[in-house]
This record gives sequence, C-alpha cells and structure tokens, in this order.
Amino acid sequence: MTQSMPALFLADSLGLDFLNSVATPVDAPIDWLEDGEGLLGWLRQAHLVPEEVLRSARERAIPGEMDRLAGQARALREWFRTFVREHKGRPLQPSDLMALDPLNALLKRDERYEEVVAEPSGESTVFTLAQKRRWNSSDALLLPIAEAMARLVCDEDFSHVKACEGPTCTLLFADHTRGHARRWCSMALCGNRAKQAAHRLRQKTSAGQA
Repeated sequence: MTQSMPALFLADSLGLDFLNSVATPVDAPIDWLEDGEGLLGWLRQAHLVPEEVLRSARERAIPGEMDRLAGQARALREWFRTFVREHKGRPLQPSDLMALDPLNALLKRDERYEEVVAEPSGESTVFTLAQKRRWNSSDALLLPIAEAMARLVCDEDFSHVKACEGPTCTLLFADHTRGHARRWCSMALCGNRAKQAAHRLRQKTSAGQA
C-alpha cells in the first residue's frame, strides 16, 4: 500500500532519513517501505535513483520482486538503526569497524564506472567525467541507500547524531546547529508539541497556585 503522506527528510543526513522512513508523525505509525511501491516512492523522494531507472525496475520486475526488495530494505534499516543507536553520542572508534561488515559487503556489490559526457556551459560545451552506475538487477536499488549510510558513518561526527527528545518520537538527526543545541526532529512537529505541553503545564501550575 503506497503511503499518501510524503516521506520525512528532517535529519540533515540521508543515512538517518533512511532510518526515519518508519515513524509516527501524527498518531499512527507509518512505514514508507512497507511494500515495493513504497520503496520505489521513497527512493524517488530521496532523489537517490533516477526516475527512468525506477520506472524500468517497476516494469521488468516479476510479481513479488519489489515487495521482496522492500523486505530487504527494512531488514537493512533495522540492522543499521541498531548500529546508530548503539554508537550515537560519541565519536566512532577503530574497533567499531567490524560491526559495519554487512554494510561493506553490500557496497562491494556496486557496479560504478566513469564516463566522459558533454554538458552545456553558457554558449559552449564542456566535457566532464561523470560517475555512472549499472542497474543490472533490482537489488542494485539498495546500493545508493548503502552509500548514504556509508556517508553518514564517514562524514558525520557521531557525537552529534541524536535522537529527538519528543517523548514518543523515534526520529534521529545529525545536529549541525551552532553549539549543537538541536533537541527536536522538527520544530513543526515535536518542538511545537513540547512548547504547547510546557504552556499547558504553566497554566495548570498557575491555576493551582491561585
């Protein structure tokens, strides 16, 4: 069943946005990867896979293939969630590398290559070296997700990977704010809820003291 609500991209890191592809933004939990169409939709919204590749994957997939792939994506997500939750709040150490063996095994399946392409530049054309990827199977759709996870591990200081302080929120984010004082997944979601709850508490306290 394809989700009508847009996926959440609040984490300032696609690797963490992938973990946030299951969440409870309002009342009921939503899993944007609950089936094959959900996975394709999330990849499109994340701009990780070209539209024509997603369309081709959908057209050539045998019955049940995309749902199977979505199941693999969910398993990958929950494995990585365990790693992130166990290591957030402190810098990664050399000893943590072994725990990333499943991610490295997935990255090794990538088929990337470089190609000279011509691109317009003003009134002229320039030749540039572009990185391309072969999409030889549906499983290749997991590779840009693996790359986003790897970028989180390599580019982010895990000291600043945080969980939202909302009481029922499960979202994670990379705190890039000055002073690293971010507390909420989003002010529009948990931040406003916390402000409203504090306001109600102050009103209740004032009424009790009157």
